[in-house]
Amino acid sequence: MTTVFEPAVVATAGSTDPAAPLVVLLHGRGSNEAEILGLAAHLPVGPAYAAVRAPIAEGGGFAWFANRGIGRPLPESLRATMDWFAGWLDTVAPWERPVVLVGFSGGGAFAGGLVLDDPARYAGAAILYATIPFDAGVPVETGRLDGVHVLVAQGDQDTVIPRDLLDATWAYLRTESGADITSRRDPGGHGITVGTAAELASWLTAVAI
Repeated sequence: MTTVFEPAVVATAGSTDPAAPLVVLLHGRGSNEAEILGLAAHLPVGPAYAAVRAPIAEGGGFAWFANRGIGRPLPESLRATMDWFAGWLDTVAPWERPVVLVGFSGGGAFAGGLVLDDPARYAGAAILYATIPFDAGVPVETGRLDGVHVLVAQGDQDTVIPRDLLDATWAYLRTESGADITSRRDPGGHGITVGTAAELASWLTAVAI
């Protein structure tokens, strides 16, 4: 049976030019679009920023997929929400408009799923304090992200995302994936630091402007 979600709820900032590069901000599990939109104030002027609310209500906030444990999406749930997201994206960003994904935690896993599922659709993806969705129905073969701009940031003391998944994500994105990779490790835990926000801003300037 097909899963039906409500239309996307989106908060925006930055350029209102429909041809401007679009940076899509994807919040963490249990959060919402308003919280992640605050990140845009620390990012470059020029792109349009769209913070999308995840379609599954959970814990007073929203989630991108049902899971079988932290960082381990159920394949059928991830497939349904990725299809929902792609339907929304096609209404706001024709293929000639550059689109960059920026996801934190659960939103980072979702961003990873999206770019692995359809690498040609995106100019880049930032996967922040997150795992990519291994064993969830998206391809993770060698060279899958060949030439795609990817930023991966992790905290050495992150105790939210299982360490085995963080390590596997770090290794895959930096080697096997073939991505044009920028990587950053912080000594802290599960949260976007000032340094990572600055790194993200520099990366977006190179990728999207």
